[in-house]
Amino acid sequence: MITLEDVSKSFGGFRAVQGLSVSIEDGEIFGLVGPNGAGKTTTLRMMTGLLTPDKGRVMLGGHDMAKEPLAAKSILGYIPDRAFLYEKLTAREFLVFTAAIYGITKNTAVRRVEELLLLLGIGDVGDSLIESFSQGMRQRLLFASALIHEPQVLLIDEPFTGLDPFGVKTLKDIITDLGGRGVSVFLATHSLHIAEELCHRIGFINKGTLAAVRQRDEIRQTEGGLEALFLRISG
Repeated sequence: MITLEDVSKSFGGFRAVQGLSVSIEDGEIFGLVGPNGAGKTTTLRMMTGLLTPDKGRVMLGGHDMAKEPLAAKSILGYIPDRAFLYEKLTAREFLVFTAAIYGITKNTAVRRVEELLLLLGIGDVGDSLIESFSQGMRQRLLFASALIHEPQVLLIDEPFTGLDPFGVKTLKDIITDLGGRGVSVFLATHSLHIAEELCHRIGFINKGTLAAVRQRDEIRQTEGGLEALFLRISG
């Protein structure tokens, strides 16, 4: 479960996020949409502990990110909007390294790495250097690294950047399966049609404020769907 309680963040005189409160249940896929600069990435970075809120509280699986950062991060998987990877490692080496950070035993790590390489469709390049990877392959590898420790909470910032249709389908299936297995998924994206397809609820953020939250069925019953709601709320 994910809980944000009255979370705010400013940079100098600019208020990036203001009084944001929302809860995401176990197994729920929650989407956050909004225009550029609305506060989506800042919100995610506070949830990961990369940024400290000026006020408010972030809870992941019952752990307060400010008071229990190690416990909160141990159940967290995070896919950022930009891939920062160790270019001189192979995909397999990178995943083994990531597993070691989480204290996963060698035998378990080897098994998980092989499972994830196959699941993400990059098993055939597992021994290739990351520096040779396309943007889409890097994105798949990021997903694999975020799932290596079987997190209870998954935070994703623009997950479909650089992916071909097969890659998009693969990640959509994985996200849906994770929700079905009880993982809480928080997804920030510009891809409105994908958010409408995947997410149980969608929040609309504008100028740092969570302007509205709508159920998927409610959105589908709205004339013009998610795009019409997005334009109406963000306008």
